[in-house]
Amino acid sequence: MKLPKIDWKKTGGLVPAIVQDAATQQVLMLGYMNADALRRTLRTKKVTFFSRTKNRLWTKGESSKNFLRVVALEADCDHDTLLIRARPDGPTCHRGTVSCFGDGGASGTGFLAHLDQVVAARLKGGDTSSYTVRLAKEGVARVAQKVGEEGVETALAALSAKPAEFAGEAADLLYHLIVLLRVKKLTLADAVAVLEKRHAPKK
Repeated sequence: MKLPKIDWKKTGGLVPAIVQDAATQQVLMLGYMNADALRRTLRTKKVTFFSRTKNRLWTKGESSKNFLRVVALEADCDHDTLLIRARPDGPTCHRGTVSCFGDGGASGTGFLAHLDQVVAARLKGGDTSSYTVRLAKEGVARVAQKVGEEGVETALAALSAKPAEFAGEAADLLYHLIVLLRVKKLTLADAVAVLEKRHAPKK
């Protein structure tokens, strides 16, 4: 990552830095950076702010170990605000919530990335009281069969069911597809990356 162009003179030496979850796109927090904090962030790949109350640099997670690991960083068009996409190691807020902006999780299409993370956590935990874990233990063929079944049910619902019922079948299909991706050691992001590449502007 390159050092972005910042108009430090206009901002009085500090710029707001918005941190966004790289997977779910949920806004996690807002902090402030000076030039030293920005350089440290780029060097360590861990988000570092300038604390206006403590008058020093502080790396998010230095006490809790819930670091924000930088994926991408860019300045806005006026060169006076930063947007940082990061992977959080744990809850971002000191209150133990995912975001400093309320205790809700990712919403909209971002929820799919959150669901992908939930599936991964359950598979790693191995608790057989979880349907996800029990299904995965049956193997790739069984999970693939479930995706096929859900695909057929979704197609049939599109032709004959009410909109709400069709949406329910589509939701089942998406969930089982995410499980299959994880069982195959892939993630939802891998599939999304293929779509992004296919729809990238032609050079």
